Amino acid sequence: MVWETVINTQRVGIMKSEKTLGRVSARLISKLYDENIPIFEISQAQKILGKSYENTTSLLRDMANRRVIVRLKSGKYLIIPQEMGSEKNYLGNWYEVAKEVVNSKKYYIAFYSAMNYWGMLTQPLNKIFIATPKRQVVPKEMKGKMNFITIKESAIWGVSEEWIERKEKFRISNIEKTIIDCLTLPQYCGGITEIAKGIYIIQAKIDYQKLLDYVNRLNKNIVAKRLGYLLELLNIITPEISLELKKYVKDRYDLFDPTLSKKRISKNSWRLIDNIGAKQIENIVRF
Repeated sequence: MVWETVINTQRVGIMKSEKTLGRVSARLISKLYDENIPIFEISQAQKILGKSYENTTSLLRDMANRRVIVRLKSGKYLIIPQEMGSEKNYLGNWYEVAKEVVNSKKYYIAFYSAMNYWGMLTQPLNKIFIATPKRQVVPKEMKGKMNFITIKESAIWGVSEEWIERKEKFRISNIEKTIIDCLTLPQYCGGITEIAKGIYIIQAKIDYQKLLDYVNRLNKNIVAKRLGYLLELLNIITPEISLELKKYVKDRYDLFDPTLSKKRISKNSWRLIDNIGAKQIENIVRF
């Protein structure tokens, strides 16, 4: 949901909500809407209300208990649009929320969330996945909605900066790095079948030379083999791509999808233990 459309809807209902919000709470929410501030700090609320720090924090605590706002982290809150019911159904602008919670330039939106952004999913996503080299604790109010995936700092590349509603930017893996990440750690994208579907949906948007460059940069046999076998199953591989990726096929056999059992369904020239099956992949992409 675009924040500006929420503001217009909410302004109409602010006066009607005053009885449930309370006069002071309604004034705070109204002023924050006027200034287009969906995420705010205690000092901003204190300035608007002209109250002491103790009185302001007490009010915000009460508003959080009544699900008017949600605490993102110490001293920082997100307004919950009332038509959404509660924070269980609303994360605001996920990318802005992620940026505020991480509070570091060394992060990027990744895996399932990046797939969602690039149009690789067919089902709505109700979680956000954030890759960061620094271990972080998910705020209590965000548990079940926010996932931090700890990665090495050397793995932070292939990142694009995109606009948050034309006012500021957030960091997200580009299409090709999203594919690489998901083939490296498929447990964070719903497994190989989900990334297979995603690749099939946006196959015309993929820069295959960049994808090969990323494979070479990562230099992991298992990722190259999974990619090659998938492109072959999806019938979108070229002889040139196949030849390049086949360089990574060694004597060792690896598991195609580590999120599933090790049951072998079929043999293949990529030396992968195919525990999904070509027929299953074909059925999934023809959704």
